[in-house]
Amino acid sequence: MPEAFQYTDERFADIQMLRYRVTGFEELSPRQRILVYYLSEAALTGRDILWDQNGRYNLRIRQLLETVYLNYKGDRTSDDFRAFTVYLKRVWFSNGIHHHYSTDKLQPRFSPTFLRKALEDCAGATGLDALCEELFPVIFDPEVMPKRVNQAEGDDLLLTSASNYYGHDVSQAEAEAYYEALKAKAQDPARPVMYGMNSRLVKEDEGLRERTWQSGGLYGAAIDKIISWLEKAESVAENPLQAAVIAKLIEFYRTGSLVAFDEYTILWVGETEGDVDFTNGFTEVYGDPLGLKASWEGFANFKDKTATARTEALAANAQWFEDNSPVDPRFKKTSTRGVTAKVIVAAMLGGDLYPSSAIGINLPNSNWVRAEHGSKSVTIGNLTDAYNKAAHGNGFLEEFVIDEPTLALINKYGDACDDLHTDLHECLGHGSGRLLEGVDPDALKAYGSTIEEARADLFALYYIADPKLVALGLVPDAEAFKSQYYTYMMNGLMTQLVRIEPGACIEEAHMRNRALIARWLLKASASGSKPAMAMTQLDGKTYVKINDYDALRNLIGQLLAEVQRIKSEGDYHAAACLVETYGIKTDPQLHAEILQRYSALNLAPYKGFINPILTPEYNDQGCITDVSISYGEAFDHQMLRYSRDYATLPLTND
Repeated sequence: MPEAFQYTDERFADIQMLRYRVTGFEELSPRQRILVYYLSEAALTGRDILWDQNGRYNLRIRQLLETVYLNYKGDRTSDDFRAFTVYLKRVWFSNGIHHHYSTDKLQPRFSPTFLRKALEDCAGATGLDALCEELFPVIFDPEVMPKRVNQAEGDDLLLTSASNYYGHDVSQAEAEAYYEALKAKAQDPARPVMYGMNSRLVKEDEGLRERTWQSGGLYGAAIDKIISWLEKAESVAENPLQAAVIAKLIEFYRTGSLVAFDEYTILWVGETEGDVDFTNGFTEVYGDPLGLKASWEGFANFKDKTATARTEALAANAQWFEDNSPVDPRFKKTSTRGVTAKVIVAAMLGGDLYPSSAIGINLPNSNWVRAEHGSKSVTIGNLTDAYNKAAHGNGFLEEFVIDEPTLALINKYGDACDDLHTDLHECLGHGSGRLLEGVDPDALKAYGSTIEEARADLFALYYIADPKLVALGLVPDAEAFKSQYYTYMMNGLMTQLVRIEPGACIEEAHMRNRALIARWLLKASASGSKPAMAMTQLDGKTYVKINDYDALRNLIGQLLAEVQRIKSEGDYHAAACLVETYGIKTDPQLHAEILQRYSALNLAPYKGFINPILTPEYNDQGCITDVSISYGEAFDHQMLRYSRDYATLPLTND
């Protein structure tokens, strides 16, 4: 690796920027590199869609802030301008004015007076009064649109959320009734489309209607440009099935048909021969309080053939894992179909995968497609590698791990077991189990995402300790799993609290899932004569102590069985009880202690990525002949370039 490559980059607020190396890009053929380039452009072109989905003022606020950043004529070393710069970078990082993880509104550390004066100097006074009157409360008033995604029990989750998936006057009860009526009219209830996935639900003429995200519809200007890049990608596809996948995605974008989307996902799951792959479209539902509407994301990648050997071993044994799961046989699949898994190299991140990205993906989300056609799971190896290299030697484990033997265990096995946990979670966990006949996939409503993530994590935790993994050669010995158990429980009970403001509740689905699991296990451990796990004090500091790893695994199996039952039966009340009891509240005293200990380490709790630059090379006829890759672009330069080159939507999209 060239010495010039640096994984860590600048830090601001609670964020550390990282770079990921696209290892193996040069070993692809020129045609494959061109395919990656076209898919990368498609992944970047939908950027404005996500910004608008995250809040209806975001595009206008981004333009306003960038105008000041580029043209400010005052003292750029002043406290106000420095605070302004940090705020703008946080907005860039979050794809809007709400924190990317907590979804709380970001609070500026500069005054409205400063911003107004800066705007006067940069853009003049014409129309400034109306602009400030409209946008300044959205930026500065903490009571205006305070949460992008509100999950508080008892609130109207739509009217109190700032995300832009519904008209501002559409209530939770109205939306739920609308989609329940659609499902009741389904022509094939056993194979339902993902109702509401690609639309905004609005009130028009005293009724509700969907404004579909498609060519010629809402977000059509961006979608048409995405289509143009996908058409280029189709022309250099690696095989006919890959070309058919891209063509069907284009059909979905043109028509907005959810049937076409299901057809696309079926083809996508079945295309496993090509080295290059992608996701592009409306995918994850964490941004919708009701878990129906999907945020836009784009992603270009290619297979890491060496590392993929471990995920292929899991996929090849999918039925064994299903058969030996501790859940009720009624909830098991009798036949696992089309389970494929691989380790991939990220080449470009876009939309809801950028700058903060998942490290593993399992798709499609449709339960019936997964049951009948299978799923495709990936672990993003070069991103986990970047995380690991940034974390080594930063003092975090030394501060929060209870003793030297446990620390030595984590240092020996931790990175490998983290990757394996991701593999198990994505490859097998999400793909395991089944819904009972007639159960609505959305029956768990606002709790659905947390329960689903808990189900996949529990599956991974249960099986990472299984002798089968030693037999498959995926872990070196029967001790390795203990490193994952310790770090997972430490995170769920303690260290993930560094991402929560004092006095706040846990909001994000993955954090709720980890808290739910660890706290349930802690309480269940206390019922025996010797707790399998406990919290203990040493020298005035709190630590997790695991006394019996095998007993802890048995409890994990019990909780997995219950969470699968909840999912399979659509038991909303049991889901609500589990999440509300274990997944949301924090212990103020423990929280304060963890924040103080973490603060002393001077670390950033959140990490994100700066993309590489892909540059096409042309012949004399203007045709692309190859693509080169480079690194080193600064975060602000990348954000400003993206705003210039991928500005695809009008500033208002009503």
